[in-house]
Amino acid sequence: MIPAYVILLLLLALSAVAYMLGRNRAFAVAGGPAGLRHLHSRPGYYGALTALWCFGPAIIVFALWQASEGGVITGLVVSHLPPEVQALPPDRLGLVVNDVKNLVGGNILSGDPSPELRKAADEFIRLRVYSRVLLLGVCAMLAAGGLLLSRKGITPQLRARNKVERLVKWLLIACSMLAIFTTVGIILSVLFEAIRFFKIIPVQDFLFGLEWSPQMAIREDQVGGSGAFGAVPVFVGTALISIIAMVVAVPIGLMAAIYMSEYASRKFRATAKPLMEILAGIPTVVYGFFAALTVAPIVRDWGSAVGLSVSSESGLVAGLVMGIMIIPFVSSLSDDVINAVPQSLRDGALALGSTSSETVRKVVLPAALPGIVGSVLLAMSRAIGETMIVVMAAGLSANLTLNPFETVTTVTVQIVTLLIGDQEFDSPKTLAAFALGLVLFLVTLCLNIFALHVVRKYREQYE
Repeated sequence: MIPAYVILLLLLALSAVAYMLGRNRAFAVAGGPAGLRHLHSRPGYYGALTALWCFGPAIIVFALWQASEGGVITGLVVSHLPPEVQALPPDRLGLVVNDVKNLVGGNILSGDPSPELRKAADEFIRLRVYSRVLLLGVCAMLAAGGLLLSRKGITPQLRARNKVERLVKWLLIACSMLAIFTTVGIILSVLFEAIRFFKIIPVQDFLFGLEWSPQMAIREDQVGGSGAFGAVPVFVGTALISIIAMVVAVPIGLMAAIYMSEYASRKFRATAKPLMEILAGIPTVVYGFFAALTVAPIVRDWGSAVGLSVSSESGLVAGLVMGIMIIPFVSSLSDDVINAVPQSLRDGALALGSTSSETVRKVVLPAALPGIVGSVLLAMSRAIGETMIVVMAAGLSANLTLNPFETVTTVTVQIVTLLIGDQEFDSPKTLAAFALGLVLFLVTLCLNIFALHVVRKYREQYE
């Protein structure tokens, strides 16, 4: 079978050849280097236009073929199965198709495959080989046709630069639309699954319920499997840990940014800033180990020394370590924003008799406020979405408490735990993960809208 990457490499090679042929054709119609002034565009644009016509249609067909190949081949294989197999319910027929694909892929089946299954696997392989050969032929023909037609159409009057720039513009628009449609698709997928959950569990019970225990009964007589989907303890735990993290990160990060941008020497700033940003590159699992093995015992010992009962896993430990983790987000972004404040504002304040401290407090920081707010909200989004540190340092228990010394959990941790295992996808336990994800998305969306509002308001004031 011809691998897909071989076809892609062939198309890239043909495009390179098309570029050279188009460029040489431009030199030929111009009558050599002396006649280039008669061309509308530079020779490279003629080569690029030829390469685009060679590569573009072929890659579009290649992508569509790849997207539909599996479904078409599966449908043809199913049509060759015995009638009694084709009459099976969709779920059981899907299991047969999976067995065929596992047999094709060389995976181990649960039992000995039947002759019909082996025959279907052979048919699958045969159709896939035919498909790849046909795809190679179609792509090669399209590439060659595009090359020949575009090369033949090269004349001195051809507006190659305009055409290339127009094609590149549409390519950029397509990439932008792809990102937008991907975002819309993610939102809709979460929204539809959340709606399925709210058809089972009322919205008010989910948003205002005070008990979170997403356990579903497998049997009618099972004890303790009724389930409770009140998400308030999860939201409170998320808010508690995020607030502790921001209390740690914002003052330290902002003060570090002010010192590095306004008071530190260039040499010290050039050394200290990269060292601080190393914190952002450390994997979160390392922070989790640091929280569980170092910070948690220290906090527990300190709490015992003053007579407080501190759990081994607590929201305070997770918040402290998470705050350390996001300090670079606040300090680095705030430092860049403060440095971007025009020097004329500082010079004007100093010329009016302000001290350095007054200049920072009354001129520089208000001018940099939009960027600082953006950096803080970015750090807050990171704190809300953090999972690993919470799992290792705060635990999994959804306790409704504001006591930072007790075990709590967050939305992202519960999403992870709900989607682990062999739970059915139409179970309320699984669908609850999408409801939590929808709420998390709405919260972060509100934070971004607020940040955008602040940035627009103060940007107009100081520009």
